Amino acid sequence: MELELRHLRTVRAIADAGSLTKAAAALGLAQPALSTQLRRIERALGGPLFDRDHTGSRPTPLGELVLDRARVLLPAVQELQEDAVRFANTWANLDRFRLGATHGPLLGGLVDQLAHARPTVPVTTYTTWSVGEISTMLVEGRLDFGLIGTCGESRPPATDRLSWEVVGVDPVFVMLPEGHPLVGEEELELSRLSGECWTDVPGEGCFADCFTAACARAGFAPMQVYETDTASCVHLVQVGRAVGLCRATFPPAAGIVTRPLAGAPLSWRHLLGWHPGAPAADAARAVAGYTDTAYAEAVSRSASYTRWLTKSPRPGFGAHGEGGGGGRGGTT
Repeated sequence: MELELRHLRTVRAIADAGSLTKAAAALGLAQPALSTQLRRIERALGGPLFDRDHTGSRPTPLGELVLDRARVLLPAVQELQEDAVRFANTWANLDRFRLGATHGPLLGGLVDQLAHARPTVPVTTYTTWSVGEISTMLVEGRLDFGLIGTCGESRPPATDRLSWEVVGVDPVFVMLPEGHPLVGEEELELSRLSGECWTDVPGEGCFADCFTAACARAGFAPMQVYETDTASCVHLVQVGRAVGLCRATFPPAAGIVTRPLAGAPLSWRHLLGWHPGAPAADAARAVAGYTDTAYAEAVSRSASYTRWLTKSPRPGFGAHGEGGGGGRGGTT
């Protein structure tokens, strides 16, 4: 039997799990099948790779040698595959812009900016709720630039492969129906919304935990959270079924007002990302400038956010902010 990469992955999985039983479960195999596969691998490599007893599986000296090489080879092969895919998907000259984004306020503004600045260059867009999917497409060269958001200070994905630039930091606001008894307040204590149902959009990250923690600090647990698409969130707020969580740059919507939460317990960072080795990286500075303009326009369209920013110093928030608390940030 010739040794293959999948065999090295199997050896690594057994070492990581510490037993054949746990490794079989992680690999989705029956334990007898994994034991048979390990015996074949050991025959191909000339000796036992693990000492096995009732306490688990421990690498032999030969196993340690194989694992040392596997820990170098497997990441190197993965990087080779990613580089090859990215190279195959790039082009000699930047004759189009391929933009990807999680659902948010900046993609439309960036498309408008690029279409105005480069009217002869096609712009294509791709949207998903998954930050991981956007980053993978950037790594593989299937997108040129990605617009994502992260929870507070959370790190964006693939920081070892991609360049990320902070565009702005928003506090998380609350969407209320225009007839809500608290719409006259300029700023709301989270505790005053303890009896409400909530709605926000799906997404990756720690928002659910951050929101629950913020509510706990305010002395309550949210009794119901509807996680759904943006249009449904807006509808649930408009009909008074729930109050919504949104980034402060949420655009005006009929029948809805947005209000800041006192102390800004939740925040959201807008990020622009690209692969530094891709041909499109040469345009990154210009695209970042257009994204900054799109963000400034989004801020200006939110009267409540503009008032909040100008009311008193708000370090860390607004354009090119650096701080904030925690939170994925709701519906835009």
